[in-house]
Amino acid sequence: MIISSIPRVAVVGVGHLGRHHARILGHHPDVNLVAVVDSSQEQAEKVAQALGCEAHSDISAIINKVDAVSIAAPTVMHHRLAKPFLERGIHVLVEKPLTADLDEASDLLALAKRSRAILQVGHIERFNPVLGVLDKFPITPRLLASERHSSYSFRSTDIGVVHDVMIHDLDLILSCVSAPVRHVSAYGLTVFGGQEDMVDARVDFADGTVATLSACRASMSASRRLKMWGMEGFVDMDFATRKATFLRPSQAITDGGELRPESLDMTSSNAVRDHVFGNLLQVEEFQGEETEMLGAELDDFVNSILHSQQPKVTGEDAYRALELAEWILSVMTMEDWKRSLPANSVPERTPIAGLAGPIMWRRRRAGLAARDSNGNR
Repeated sequence: MIISSIPRVAVVGVGHLGRHHARILGHHPDVNLVAVVDSSQEQAEKVAQALGCEAHSDISAIINKVDAVSIAAPTVMHHRLAKPFLERGIHVLVEKPLTADLDEASDLLALAKRSRAILQVGHIERFNPVLGVLDKFPITPRLLASERHSSYSFRSTDIGVVHDVMIHDLDLILSCVSAPVRHVSAYGLTVFGGQEDMVDARVDFADGTVATLSACRASMSASRRLKMWGMEGFVDMDFATRKATFLRPSQAITDGGELRPESLDMTSSNAVRDHVFGNLLQVEEFQGEETEMLGAELDDFVNSILHSQQPKVTGEDAYRALELAEWILSVMTMEDWKRSLPANSVPERTPIAGLAGPIMWRRRRAGLAARDSNGNR
């Protein structure tokens, strides 16, 4: 779609998160917020009144009035809402995850390519200023460890913790490692019922890089961290505080020098610590700027429209993160803390075609097949 004047935009879904999309776009100097849409007409009117735009309860009312939309509706609605816009070449920003499944995601990617519309996905951690540490201290990670824990928010209940929060770290890790995924294993627990609420996963890449991920939405303490180890050193990024610590080997290490522990007073823990984190390892701190991440994400969307350029997080990026999320779910052994379930009551998950699961998954499948052939199930 060629836009000859200031882009007309709308926000679809103005609940907890979408109202902030509307607030930012409503005050953005380079776009014109013409409408908000929500299944609750009352909620739409409340947001629209504050921003001076139209309020609607159905996207059909705006489909011919906009050049771009931002969709912040539940995941199960992403495909249905985004499709008619992409079919008409209208640019779309949709919240993460891209869609509820890979078939829907493939359809949106194909539509965006066919109509040459921008499809951006809201993996907002890509806009966290703490990632600036990787520009200042470049590192090629060989080991990555993420932790994303929080209490239950009573939002995004239509999806489990993998699609809800782990998806952020899957996207970040895939953006840092270029090698294809070779092997995945995972274990999860359901606490509140219906969906997985805690998952630990391990992802092995073809070049030997390993990533471990922990996601939980039943935690008393919050944590959003990503750690990386490589030949260049170690970086610990805290996405909540936007602070990072970078450790790199000193000249004494890189030149193969002596560690010289005999010169230390080994009875003094401070002396040992100062020697390790000073003489042997250089420690540098980094503080990201205090910027609004959602604002940066929407700026990127607007700039992509105005300058016909690729957004920072493309539909293809989001597809890869969703594909890995599906792989994790397909191999995950899940237990229910509230009650013991018979083995045959746990629904089987089919691995993604062409992606081999871990040994324990293959053995489990083989065991089930053997029981089937014996007529026990």
